[in-house]
Amino acid sequence: MNGSTLRHFGTGWLLVLPLAALVLTLFIGPIVNILWLSVTDPEPGLANYAALVTSESLAGILWTTIRICVITTAFSVILGYSIAYAMVHVAQGSRNRMLSLLLVSFWISVLVRTFSWLMLLGRKGLVNETLLNIGLIAQPIEFMRNELGVLIGMVHYMIPYAVLPLLASMQNIDTRVLSASRSLGATGTQTFWRVYLPLTKPGLVAASLLVFILSLGFYVTPAILGGGKVLMVAEYISVQILVTLRWGTAAMLAALMLFGVLALLFLMSRFMKL
Repeated sequence: MNGSTLRHFGTGWLLVLPLAALVLTLFIGPIVNILWLSVTDPEPGLANYAALVTSESLAGILWTTIRICVITTAFSVILGYSIAYAMVHVAQGSRNRMLSLLLVSFWISVLVRTFSWLMLLGRKGLVNETLLNIGLIAQPIEFMRNELGVLIGMVHYMIPYAVLPLLASMQNIDTRVLSASRSLGATGTQTFWRVYLPLTKPGLVAASLLVFILSLGFYVTPAILGGGKVLMVAEYISVQILVTLRWGTAAMLAALMLFGVLALLFLMSRFMKL
């Protein structure tokens, strides 16, 4: 390595240093601070993490969060798969219009969507009023202040996030493979289950991961549609910071979510062989 190469190498590192300092300050720094708080507040030790085992209420909140996230992911991916499948098998013009409608949904605030569901699913909302008027029910159905309302709101918000990776995966499938399957005597159903579905596995995994990870941090929808009766981790962290001032517990839960997501990503990349 000659002197000119060394000078270029040194200059390159000098150009990278400001960006590295910015990343360390704005990204790594807060994470380290959260980890530090989780083992030092209110006193040094692992008492905050021990509460995961000793506190029934905390364990219940974690179980509620995981259960809602899993159900949300399942329904979002199933519905998203159906929508993506339909988009792939329509004319280009119709596909573009469907994609435009899908992208427009990203411009609508989660707060606006949640309040829309509040108006639709309330005791005097459009859904209950319609069912009462046509005589299908005698009393309003309680959609709100329970997990059902939270799931409806979360699935509705997450469907577009499931559709996009699934659509990309389906568009990359070579249609000649499907034609070859049919020419060898496979029915349409057999072709779908044995050829088409396995080929979309990368999209399914990506969609499931994306929806599940985003669902873990959901705050607005459970807080509004759950009416305080469906407490998830994100809302509980907010309560610990703003109301009870238990920063150590909040930091512990944030660290737990961080490591949980990282572990999930590692396991998927390790075993799914995408």
